[in-house]
Amino acid sequence: EAGSQRRVWGLMVTAGVGGTLVALYAVVTPFVTPALRRVCLPFVPATSTQIQNVLKMLENRSGSLVDIGSGDGRIVIAAAKRGFKAVGYELNPWLVWYSRYRAWKDGVHQNTKFYISDLWKVSFSHYTNVVVFGVPQMMPELEKKLEEELECNARIIACRFPFPCWVPDHTTGEGIDTVWAYDMKHSRGCETKILEITPETEL
Repeated sequence: EAGSQRRVWGLMVTAGVGGTLVALYAVVTPFVTPALRRVCLPFVPATSTQIQNVLKMLENRSGSLVDIGSGDGRIVIAAAKRGFKAVGYELNPWLVWYSRYRAWKDGVHQNTKFYISDLWKVSFSHYTNVVVFGVPQMMPELEKKLEEELECNARIIACRFPFPCWVPDHTTGEGIDTVWAYDMKHSRGCETKILEITPETEL
């Protein structure tokens, strides 16, 4: 009888441990899998100081906004509260669902959208404000992608890590809270092109 009870307890413990491991796998996998894609891009929540620095770079700006790698939606929601039509692209479905819930809870769901998508498969050509929380490995290729897609009136705001070739027009914060702003009209030399074309158009 004692042996039978031990076997029952052993089976219960095994089942409990096995169930816990399965549950952990189900929870952790959506967070880890995106980091195993093309570039390791783990989820690190934006600090309140980073959010304020981003908003500072958006002062006197208008138009549409996109957050590349929007995580739990903090930047998108904060921008929506400032009047922007804000969109977030995130590969992690759990974070996208949570972002949608937070936007609804904060009353800005009508001005926000969140998509489950790989940033390399999305065109950002119709956005005038772009926020990026990236890692050094992705910045060179992303710089080329944005330069090809964005219009001259666009502003790109990089958090934590700057772009390798562009010279920032504005910088604020320090340490991990540093934010760099790049205006495409300067990075691409749009103003120079306009000055060159103007005399010809007047003739």
